[in-house]
Amino acid sequence: MVQPMASNPSRRSMWTTTQNSRGPRSGPQWSRPNPGRSQRRTLFGARAVISILRIPLAAAGAGGGALAYMSYKVDELQKEYVPDWMKDAFSKANGYLQDIEWSALELPGIPELPEIDFSKFKLPDLSAESLPAIPGMQRAAEKFDQLTTAALEASPMDHLPTVSEIILNKATHRGTQTGSPLPPPDEDLMILTKKLIEVRNLLKTVDNNANMTLPSIVVVGSQSSGKSSVLEAIVGHEFLPKGNNMVTRRPIELTLIHTPNAKEEFAEFPQLRLGKVHDFKNVQKTLTDLNLAVPDEECVSTSPIELRIYSANVPDLTLVDLPGYIQIHNRNQPEVLKEKIADLCEAYIREPNIILAVCSADVDLANSEALRASRKVDPSGRRTIGVVTKMDLVEQDTGVGILTNKDYPLQLGYVGVVCKKTGPEVDSQAIIRSEDAFFGANPAYRAHRVMVGTGTLRKRLMEVLEDHMGRSLHKISDAVQSELDEARYQFKVHYNDRRISAESYVAESIDALKQKFKEFAKQFGKPQVREEVRSMLERRLLDICADVYWSDPRVANLPRLCLNDGDRAQWQARLDQSSGALTKSGVGRSSVQLVVDVLLENMERLTSTEPWVHHPNGRKKVIDFSNELLRAKFHTAVDQVENTIKPYKFEVECTDLEWQEGQKRAVATLEKQLAESQHSLQGIKSTIGRRKLRNAIKYVQKVEREAAHRKQQQIDAGGPLVSLTSVAGDAVVTNDGLPAEALDNPDHPAFNPKLISRAREALAYQTRLGLLQTRITALRSRQCSTADNKQCCPEVFLSVVAEKLTYTAVMFIWVELLNEFFFQLPREIDNKLYYDLARSEIRDFAKENPIVARHLDVQEKKATLEVVMEKLRELQRKR
Repeated sequence: MVQPMASNPSRRSMWTTTQNSRGPRSGPQWSRPNPGRSQRRTLFGARAVISILRIPLAAAGAGGGALAYMSYKVDELQKEYVPDWMKDAFSKANGYLQDIEWSALELPGIPELPEIDFSKFKLPDLSAESLPAIPGMQRAAEKFDQLTTAALEASPMDHLPTVSEIILNKATHRGTQTGSPLPPPDEDLMILTKKLIEVRNLLKTVDNNANMTLPSIVVVGSQSSGKSSVLEAIVGHEFLPKGNNMVTRRPIELTLIHTPNAKEEFAEFPQLRLGKVHDFKNVQKTLTDLNLAVPDEECVSTSPIELRIYSANVPDLTLVDLPGYIQIHNRNQPEVLKEKIADLCEAYIREPNIILAVCSADVDLANSEALRASRKVDPSGRRTIGVVTKMDLVEQDTGVGILTNKDYPLQLGYVGVVCKKTGPEVDSQAIIRSEDAFFGANPAYRAHRVMVGTGTLRKRLMEVLEDHMGRSLHKISDAVQSELDEARYQFKVHYNDRRISAESYVAESIDALKQKFKEFAKQFGKPQVREEVRSMLERRLLDICADVYWSDPRVANLPRLCLNDGDRAQWQARLDQSSGALTKSGVGRSSVQLVVDVLLENMERLTSTEPWVHHPNGRKKVIDFSNELLRAKFHTAVDQVENTIKPYKFEVECTDLEWQEGQKRAVATLEKQLAESQHSLQGIKSTIGRRKLRNAIKYVQKVEREAAHRKQQQIDAGGPLVSLTSVAGDAVVTNDGLPAEALDNPDHPAFNPKLISRAREALAYQTRLGLLQTRITALRSRQCSTADNKQCCPEVFLSVVAEKLTYTAVMFIWVELLNEFFFQLPREIDNKLYYDLARSEIRDFAKENPIVARHLDVQEKKATLEVVMEKLRELQRKR
């Protein structure tokens, strides 16, 4: 037997089971219902009907969703395959249908339908007695009662919102949002356009062909047509150059990037690397300077200026602002200026770019240079959007006629704007509000459903740009894939898939330079420095001997004259004079300067090899800071050397060993001079010829003897030195300019002044050879083997002095100059050529090497095209 459930005075079950005691029938039986139970049974019947209808309602909802999805796909197919002219035709037809006054139409009479008495239709009784007993039904009914009561208490259905309340709520919701002047954007459209603009910017970094170019919106129009006002209204800032003397001289490639969550607005010049520019007045000044940098005689340049603007108040667009068309040039402009502007604009408005032809409302469209140029490259008008500015200058009927123009039809239509500033600064929201007020006050624009306002223009540009970019997607994908395959092939064949970076190349170049410098530092030690200074002092020693001793005719008898008591003091004085000339000749400065010159010369040599031969700026930096390091220690080293050699200016003592070494060096120096003189003389003989040179030398000697004899005669006579002949140039000539004895001999050597000059040079070498041989013999004699006869052997004594000066100078040059230089230079190379460079400068440095530049270009092109291809595939999947 089923036990009856405990009753609850506040909530009772609709059914109770009892044992029927009046009949033999056993089992649970339905008890007689009371009035309260009857009401609850009726309510449950209604709820049961609703539960039964849930499945049909769910099926109906699924069917509605399927219909909505089918409608969406039909719209997508329509966008892709239905041409723009057909869309415009359907739009115009829809407009015509909406203009029809349906209330004025009279329909034929429809017979009234007979009234139906629905009371005759009765539903089956859903009382408790007619329902079968279902296990668990009572528990389910109680749960349903609880849920229904809670829902009714939480959301009472006794009040439904009216239409006015719904509109008010929507308006309040809009007012609370911090919106932008843009209309509510289509998220899919904005994402697609942004991705395509990213692809376009990536493709601009690749040396690509015309098939890989995504369309941009090119703004063309006559000067004073309002191009700048339209662009500034779209951007929301006054940033374009202004002026009277044609300030727009270069194309401005403007990329607008919508940043919805960013609070800051800024611009960037990728070419100039100025970073973020937040003040748009500075943007305007930079653009003005870049444009005015074009000379007046050229006025127009094809080199574009890249500008990117990031803001939450701009749409994702790529625009190109070009110089305005002119009708006539002024006297300061070239005659071909009009043609140059037309050619520049024509180059930009070719396919696949979209043309934004800006015309003024107060100028007849038949005179529009922008429409004339666009019709030349786009006869059907399928790539051209007409923008009519200054709509407030014409009547509304005239404005409507311009925007619905049939004489100059454009498939993308005309958009009318005012673009008039409402304050000192350009404000997109204020301009849009002002335009809305203007066009709202003129009902003709609303009645004819024409496109007006900057907000409409923005949305229209986004739609058209996205549509044209989407159409170009497959073509560009194929072109990018072809270029990517070629780049991969080049990278594999030429570089074996070996990746490099600008940083690694710079580091390797610096390491190679430091390694070469380290090897040079090992080779250029104290012996090498000493040899350089010694060679310098030996050259100075020879010059002193030539001036003080070798120019004296008695030098051949010096070994005998220097021992005479009367002449000994004289030759000793000459020796002291020669020693002072050597020690007081600025040895400190000259020796330090010599070492500095040798170091800089070797740095030039080290940076003239691979790979530094490709980096002139880097070589200049190395030389500059090498020079700075040496100059910083130059004066200190000079002072130290001068102070240490100061005792040698007064007295020089030498030991026997030093004298013997000095004798050997002196003999070696003179022998070296003897060999050089012989080599030079032999060169002259081989060039001129021995016989010819011998005759020329005899002639020169004869002329010199005759000139000396005549001079002596004139001196003895006591008269003036006047004669029919005089020494002029290389020979004794007459008043006619020729030697007297050459008048009867046309083959006389005097007719060749160059030969006479070479003969004199050869004669000087012969004289020097004789003198050097005489002095070498004297230095090797027993007389010069001891320091007691130093006045007889000045070359040996000066050699000893030079050696002492050399050792002393090199010791302090090494301490004060070379040690510091060898230590600091490698660190300066690291700091100045790597750590102080920005990433872009490192990249520019690496690309100065043409081999590395080609490697990096192919590698970067391959990587960029791979990124582009991935983005294009993603876009194709989304479409």
